[in-house]
Amino acid sequence: MSSDTTDIVVRARDLGKRYDIYARPQDRLKQSLFRGRRKFYKEFWALQHVSFDVKRGETLGIIGRNGSGKSTLLQIICGTLAPTSGIIQTAGRIAALLELGAGFHPEFTGRENVYLNARILGLDRTQTDARFDRIAAFADIGSFIDQPVKTYSSGMYVRLAFSVIANVDADLLIIDEALAVGDVFFTQKCMRFLRKFRETGTIIFVSHDSAAVVNLCDRAIMLDHGQIAHVGTAKDVTETYHRTFREAMQADVPAAPTLLPPAANAALPAGFGKAGMAIDRVTLEDQSGNTLPFVNGGETVRLVVRASARQPIDGAIVGFYLKDRLGQQLFGDNTCAHYDRTPIRLQTGEKFTTSFEFDLPLLPAGDYSVCIALASGTQDDHIVQHWVDDALVFKSQRPPGISGIVGVPMKAVRMSRDAG
Repeated sequence: MSSDTTDIVVRARDLGKRYDIYARPQDRLKQSLFRGRRKFYKEFWALQHVSFDVKRGETLGIIGRNGSGKSTLLQIICGTLAPTSGIIQTAGRIAALLELGAGFHPEFTGRENVYLNARILGLDRTQTDARFDRIAAFADIGSFIDQPVKTYSSGMYVRLAFSVIANVDADLLIIDEALAVGDVFFTQKCMRFLRKFRETGTIIFVSHDSAAVVNLCDRAIMLDHGQIAHVGTAKDVTETYHRTFREAMQADVPAAPTLLPPAANAALPAGFGKAGMAIDRVTLEDQSGNTLPFVNGGETVRLVVRASARQPIDGAIVGFYLKDRLGQQLFGDNTCAHYDRTPIRLQTGEKFTTSFEFDLPLLPAGDYSVCIALASGTQDDHIVQHWVDDALVFKSQRPPGISGIVGVPMKAVRMSRDAG
């Protein structure tokens, strides 16, 4: 890599990966005989025109639906797959946790596979000896370390594989969906390690867990059908991904096109949906109906949603999520459970108001947002009519002594000496 790009760990330019799909085995022979003068295959591009940089010390998230090209891209970065077109450049030692069991020999013991993988990653026998106890302790699989890995559960596979890549002094860690199969205790241990690793290393993290991506990543890329569909902050990209997914799930429902905010609710961010209903106004109020400019936490509040019907609606549903500044969903509710026996029916032009009253948790100081959704139908079978991710933004003043994502107001705290 040139001297002016020394802070770039991964550089991808116009990457593409093509697979030739043959309908019949004999077509492969025909293709070799005709030497390219005719095509007996169909081209499938798993990746096309993918370009991005990953800077040293950055944590990049990659999200996308199954088949979007995520695994193909990771294999190209790792060097286990050659691109059909474009350029990939990497710097430093790369350690990757890709598909489950990759790099493990099923007949070898866990101990033997540790040495095998460490050697592949650039460590000699002496270096692995010095790290082996740490690797075994991190994996925490006990006597199974000396059993063939073909006897391992998926969780033990991940424990051992992650333990190796966590102890080889890598410059770049690449983590695929494999962490999803681990138990909660090991997953939390891995996340603690990754947060610590971020201080000195670079990470490419692939997961369907939006909260993990938002928590861990500085930036994210969304892949769709092998191409980059969106790049931005982790919060922005994960919200776009979920919005695109929800729209795709309802693409076969005949209705109006994606809803843009009309003049009546121009203060709201742009939303989407089938446009049968529209959010007009969202407020956070105290019990007297006064709008709250900020909250302290612990008080009783009302979230009030004012909306209108643009067409006849059978079974109106209103729901919300409260999110922190990273886009993590803290809690939410909807009207389904309260009106499942008496669904609300609306006529064109009819306006309606929904309020949710609850005791607010103790929220650390900072900005929070409320996502509002209007839908029609039932909990299990509904159509999104209008969805706005940040329909309302408010601030919280941090109460003293509160830690964590949210706090719970204590009804009483008592200490006493036990008799005897």
